[in-house]
Amino acid sequence: MNTHTPRSRLVRNSRVLRRADVIIDAAARVFAERGYHGTSTQAIANVLGMRQASLYYYFPSKEAALELVCARGTDGFVEAAEAVVEGAGAPLDKLARLIAAHLAPIETKHDYVKVFINERRYLPTASRRRIGRKSRRIERCFEHVILAGIADGSIDPGTDARLAMLAVLGMCNAVINWRAADQTRDMDRIAAEFAKLVASGLNARRRPPTANP
Repeated sequence: MNTHTPRSRLVRNSRVLRRADVIIDAAARVFAERGYHGTSTQAIANVLGMRQASLYYYFPSKEAALELVCARGTDGFVEAAEAVVEGAGAPLDKLARLIAAHLAPIETKHDYVKVFINERRYLPTASRRRIGRKSRRIERCFEHVILAGIADGSIDPGTDARLAMLAVLGMCNAVINWRAADQTRDMDRIAAEFAKLVASGLNARRRPPTANP
């Protein structure tokens, strides 16, 4: 006979979910500090003050823990980027907002973002493909906006949209590995400066005139 009331089951499930969040937070912190190869499930257990075997209730292996951390590291990125693309605004304005949205999680979930940027290449193939689908959606958002700028004449028509997208994302993703003193700068300011640099490089109106032969 089941003696648990619906309310007691709800409370228990809530506690389990909160505990899971604490454990995944710890895994993210250890992966961010030590890297994938420098991390063990024992190291994660030590941070939590629990037995290593107890971790397997939440994830079956170090690889599974890495996938969970990487998945959480991408949470919100795609939704924020797609909302910018679907919203109003000129392409260069949207590109500035995409950059700001891409950098914002560095402040709110630093460890998760760092693990996603630096360690996802160590995921097993199937896991890497699942996580990679989100990355490609983000790439498409940036490329779409750059192509829109080329189409409306605000971005240099000679721009290779894919290379420009990779350059912008590469610049944004590098921030997570800056020195700690540089990372503590206001992320809104960094985003604004990046947007100015990108606009200066892509803006068709800033293109120097071609010399007559």
